[in-house]
Amino acid sequence: MRKLGVFLLATVAAALPLAAAHTQTAPAPQAAPAQQPLFTYQEVMVPMRDGARLQTVIMRPTGKTGKLPILLQRTPYGVPGAAPTSMPASWRFLMEDGYIVVFQNMRGQFKSDGDFTMSMALRPKGDKAVDEATDAYDTVDWLVKNVADNNGKVGMMGVSYPGYASAVALAKPHPALKAVSPQAAWNDWWVNDDLHRYGAMRLSYATDWLFSLQNNDQGEDFDYGGKAPIDTYDWFLKLGPVENLDKLYFKGSVPRLTEIIEHPDYDDFWKRQRWTEQLGRTTVPTLHVAGFWDQEDPLGTWKIYEKMESQDPNRLNMIVAGPWAHGTWHSNVDKVGNVPIGRDAGAEFMRDIEAPFFAHWLHGKPGQPSFEAKMFQSGSWEWKTYPKWPAPGATATNLYLQSDGSLSFTAPADGGCREYVSDPANPVPFRARPISRTYPSLEWRWWEAADQRFVDHRPDVLSYVSAPLTEDLTVTGEIAAKLMASTSGTDSDFVVKLIDVLPEDFEPVRRAALGDYTATLNGYQFPIAMEVRRGRYLADPAHATPLTPNKVIAWDVPLRAHDHVFKKGHRIMVQVQSSWFPVIDRNPQKFVPNIYKAKDGDFVKATQRVCAGSMVTLPVMK
Repeated sequence: MRKLGVFLLATVAAALPLAAAHTQTAPAPQAAPAQQPLFTYQEVMVPMRDGARLQTVIMRPTGKTGKLPILLQRTPYGVPGAAPTSMPASWRFLMEDGYIVVFQNMRGQFKSDGDFTMSMALRPKGDKAVDEATDAYDTVDWLVKNVADNNGKVGMMGVSYPGYASAVALAKPHPALKAVSPQAAWNDWWVNDDLHRYGAMRLSYATDWLFSLQNNDQGEDFDYGGKAPIDTYDWFLKLGPVENLDKLYFKGSVPRLTEIIEHPDYDDFWKRQRWTEQLGRTTVPTLHVAGFWDQEDPLGTWKIYEKMESQDPNRLNMIVAGPWAHGTWHSNVDKVGNVPIGRDAGAEFMRDIEAPFFAHWLHGKPGQPSFEAKMFQSGSWEWKTYPKWPAPGATATNLYLQSDGSLSFTAPADGGCREYVSDPANPVPFRARPISRTYPSLEWRWWEAADQRFVDHRPDVLSYVSAPLTEDLTVTGEIAAKLMASTSGTDSDFVVKLIDVLPEDFEPVRRAALGDYTATLNGYQFPIAMEVRRGRYLADPAHATPLTPNKVIAWDVPLRAHDHVFKKGHRIMVQVQSSWFPVIDRNPQKFVPNIYKAKDGDFVKATQRVCAGSMVTLPVMK
């Protein structure tokens, strides 16, 4: 099942009335009033400059008169087959103002002409060839010239792939494009987001997502060889090296997987697709949206914002982030996984930020957004506004990993190390087993917020924990870890997790809604940031090189941007491990030229040591 964009791409059924309990006293049924359509519906094929035609659906709200702006979403996931008969929840605040809503299938998807290559590479400016930016330009141009009663202004928005499709339009923006909101977008599939984490492949997720996108254009799920596995951990462990996925199952039907296998390093194939290199001066008001617990696309939004911010003299570039998993800001969000927020951060975003942004730039309503960065701060569970991002006023503060397993803001006095044995035959799972497939699984949505006690005390996981905090600690900005570490192998991964440990008396009375002792929040190990680095790429991402066995070197592990309050009485924990399976492919721990083509005999145990000087740097806000 494919990832959804900002709008629901299905008709929403009207709720049916409940039958009366006592029919003998119930009043005679009244004829239901005829249901009025909420939108008109039209499907057209929009021509591109090279003659290809793209399947496009145009829906106009029937209750709005006069000229309306156009709100466009381009997607590979399919367009609605009919207009909704009731208002989808994610539309409700936007449609109070009224928009002509347009959905378009990208090239090669469903009825659209051409090939769906998933390439993000853009043609040089002036080149007559087509790319996703020119398709967006041509679509906007056709819409303003051919859609009746539009006001000449177009906005674009979307989450995930539709978020990227919105963002890339900014590389070659049409003059009628007046507002864009890229949400959970991406810019570099080797560095982070859907396919890799700093060169480490996102194995299970890429398997499910790429198959649904490229093996067929109907979003069908991979069948794992004829049946869905109870535990994908076992399935991928038995699979062996990554290339077996293509050899035994995909057999060339998923070109992007083949490209991953043939391009393990950060070579020109990946660098050419870093489309943000063609972003120029920011001329279109842009609202970037990110989730601090986005389990699919956690980094791209920040990088696109950063690039646009470097050329934004008119302050048109802004970013919003909050306690959300992938796209959940378009739903009712009052919890981060199991951790309560105490308010609906999703509805507040849609009502107070997203709808006013488009209303101002597309309808001309007063109230131009005045913020540069707006964060729903976790821990305090309050909205915060900053003049820019990273927010000014934070002090980089080192939290040191001590050889006795503690954490302290005081540098260690000794040069001690802690060690563990990493075994590729028994990798650390990324979430509690059994691990279901990516979609449609509730566990997948919030796994990055899941209680980490399921791996605490494993012999191949090191946990470092602080004393209870004597006052609140606010962390606002970029978090980074540095391990001083070694391996007895010639290649290795290190995973670092920053965790907020809730007090043992956090929840004195177990919530009835949970109904399960194992789900209590007492002592909950709440992950705030997690990331992996692959040793072969420490020296040069473009050219893999072996590590020197048992040599302690620095491993820099970026933990991205966050805005979080570790509350008084909570403890801070850091966990370190060398596998994160099967969301990340196994490192054989023996250097081979192409890690995806390692042989079974290349997977070996290694002794990992984490030594003095290891730290997490926190941007502490006073």
